[in-house]
Amino acid sequence: MAIRNHKPTKGLIVHSDRGRQYCSHEYRNMLEKYEFQGSMSKKGDCFDNAPIESFWGILKNELVHHRNYKTRDEAKADITKYIELFYNQQRIQKGLHFKTPNQTAEDFYKLAA
Repeated sequence: MAIRNHKPTKGLIVHSDRGRQYCSHEYRNMLEKYEFQGSMSKKGDCFDNAPIESFWGILKNELVHHRNYKTRDEAKADITKYIELFYNQQRIQKGLHFKTPNQTAEDFYKLAA
């Protein structure tokens, strides 16, 4: 979804933890196909990936733990809606100077233009 929506350029650094899904052939083929560079957390360093771990905690506390999904597709649709319509567009964040992720991205692209 992010690749389709944002059309990142080749050379993008894709950071992940050391989960086994990031060592799979499918994942490595995706990186190669789009000419992205893979990056992994250091072994045993939980703080190396703190921002995304914080996001997962917020997602679980604000949404997932309050729902009872019957199917994986139902969960995927609800989580996508939460991220795209609420988290990115409405939820202000202290770490982004009390702006939303979308506002922060807009500011970045204005400066880069």
